[in-house]
Amino acid sequence: MIDEGLNMFDNILDTYAHSNNLKDMNTNFKVLFGILTMLVSLISTSPIVPFIIAIFMSGLILFKAKIPWKFYLKFLVIPFSFALLTFVFMAIFFGIGTHILELGIFNLAVTEDGFNLGLLVFARVMGGFSCLSFLALTTPMTELFSVLRLIKIPKIVLEIAMLMYRYIFVFLSEAITMYHTQETRLGYSSVKKSIKSLGMLGSNLFIRTWMKGEQSYITMESRCYDGTIKTFKKQRNINTIRNSNLALLVLFEVMLIIGLYFTGSFSVF
Repeated sequence: MIDEGLNMFDNILDTYAHSNNLKDMNTNFKVLFGILTMLVSLISTSPIVPFIIAIFMSGLILFKAKIPWKFYLKFLVIPFSFALLTFVFMAIFFGIGTHILELGIFNLAVTEDGFNLGLLVFARVMGGFSCLSFLALTTPMTELFSVLRLIKIPKIVLEIAMLMYRYIFVFLSEAITMYHTQETRLGYSSVKKSIKSLGMLGSNLFIRTWMKGEQSYITMESRCYDGTIKTFKKQRNINTIRNSNLALLVLFEVMLIIGLYFTGSFSVF
């Protein structure tokens, strides 16, 4: 499982970001499109528009960028699982009103308000994450950071974001190394040993990644690191956004906002 996680987020994810069919699209346009659409999803008061956004963005990722659907489904597993759990807990523990489903355990029940609120949060999560997925799977991180630098995001925020992105892979690499070491010593040969091995892995992983981070910082300083990580972008991304693309973007966002207006009072129950 850990090995598959590294392959997905290190090799495959970065490969798709550099080789998808939308790689040549203006990065400024993709960032503007992704962020504006995500904001519309977040301010929605009904689940309809966020679900439309999730479907539309997924269509772009699968059919326009040509990202394999099996990989994309694996990419969605974690956020979908968290969003589904949030929906279940909110449907049961939040909200008041008429009970629509009696669970028969500790007087727990699904209420109308809780169900509608949980569905709205679920839709917002999936709509927002689909926008982030569009950016992550179609745009290399170095180009994204370059665009963020152009729109005057504070330098310290960008530095932290770039270092976090780098150390995610350091963390995964250390986790895989430790996991394989334990595996060769039969650390996962039984349920009891597996629990003990995972506990040891978790307790030592922080120290190991901290040491790796210190080594990386020393390496950066030896190469004249002055507190600023330079990013490079290809010439195609320097061009301004074409008027036709801007017009399509405005039209799309206006249609979503109109959809917000007409579906604002929608509820399942």
